[in-house]
This record gives sequence, C-alpha cells and structure tokens, in this order.
Amino acid sequence: MSIRAVVWDVDDTLFDYTTADREGMRAHLVAEGLLAGYGSAEEALVRWREITDRQWARFAAGEVDFVTQRRDRTRVFLGRPELTDAEADDWFRRYVTHYEAAWSLFPDVLPVLDALAGSHRHAVLSNSSLTVQDRKLRVLGVHDRFEAILCAAELGVSKPEPGAFLAACDALGLTPPEVAYVGDHPEIDGRGAADAGLLSVWIDRGGVYATVDPPVGPRRIASLSELPALLGADTRFGAPSTFG
Repeated sequence: MSIRAVVWDVDDTLFDYTTADREGMRAHLVAEGLLAGYGSAEEALVRWREITDRQWARFAAGEVDFVTQRRDRTRVFLGRPELTDAEADDWFRRYVTHYEAAWSLFPDVLPVLDALAGSHRHAVLSNSSLTVQDRKLRVLGVHDRFEAILCAAELGVSKPEPGAFLAACDALGLTPPEVAYVGDHPEIDGRGAADAGLLSVWIDRGGVYATVDPPVGPRRIASLSELPALLGADTRFGAPSTFG
C-alpha cells in the first residue's frame, strides 16, 4: 500500500528545539542573574532538560495537567517549592521570551515540504499542547502546510502509545499503512509509530540519540533530504538513506 500522508513530530524534527532551548536558557539565566549559580549554561541546560523529562513523564502518566508540569519544572529548577503559581508562570514567561527569540526551522525542512507538497498530505503529532505548537508553527511560517495538528495535551494520549498515532491517522481518514511518521526520538517516535503500524522514519541528526542502536521497525535517515526517495515520491529531491 502506498504512503499517502506524512505525519510529523515538531521539536528537533522540524524545529531546532535543542539550539533554541540552549540559547534561550543561556540568555534567560544571564538576564535573571542566575548563571553563576549553575556553573555554566551547559550545566544549567542539562539540569533543565532532566527536570523537564521527569515532569513530562508525570504529565504523560496523567498525574498532573500540562500547566502544572510546567510550573513544577520551574520550581524544581530554581529549588524554590514555595513559588506561587503566578510567580512560576511569570518566570516561565520570561524564559519563553528568550527561547522564542532563538526559534528556527532546520534548513532541510522547507525543501522537503516543497518536494512532497504535490504528492503527500501532511499533519503534525506532538507530545506537547496545541497552544504551544500551533503558535510555534505560525511563527515559523509553516502552519498552513499541515491539514491537522494534534497534540498530547488535547488528545489525552501521548506517544509512544498507539492511540496517539492512530488518532493522527483518523484525523486524515487514512489507515496506518498509508501514513508515514517522522520524528527524532528512536523510541517515542520511531518504535512507537512502527508498533502502531505506520511507516516509521527516525530522523537522526547526530544529536543526543546518535549513539543509540536503532530499534526494530523505524527507517533511520540522517537528513530529511532522504525522505522523498524513501517514500517513493515522484521527485528529484533526495537520495536513498545510507543507514538502511
């Protein structure tokens, strides 16, 4: 069965989240006068990401809602459990200002979206909230490229659960074998999409998962320029993956 649509992850797949997060946190800590307390911006970012992963796991398990996990990220990072909701929200909003100033797409995104525009439908499935990702895609200028944008906070189910991927297929009115999913995380995106029956494509840009052995199921690519050939799209863009 031919692939008729591509569903995309956002952060570190289309959007260079890692760079924006690093540069945004550095600028924020400097502005807040907090950088010295963390040794370096890199050490602070490692701590921020560890806390983010733990708090997100609580959200994914249904223990807290989206806003609560964000507030708790701030309280734990600052070591200030006494922060009121308003104080935590204000601190996070100031961080977001610096974070958004560093937003950008990866350079291979627009060329591949252009190459596939006439051959495949497109949608987004993200483990975030629609409020966050809808605005992000608008600011980045690609919102109109996607006919459906689905996020875990509104769906009530997160990747790698099959229900998240099947919801994206349902939104497109297609069966899983007709849909490809492209994401950067080998397990959450790669194995999750494969287990749900989609054509799973793991985009490995040489980041934090570069040394991870690929799980069974996903096709591994190093650049989105490889995607059209993998999908069998009628386009001159791209080349077969060297990862197999």
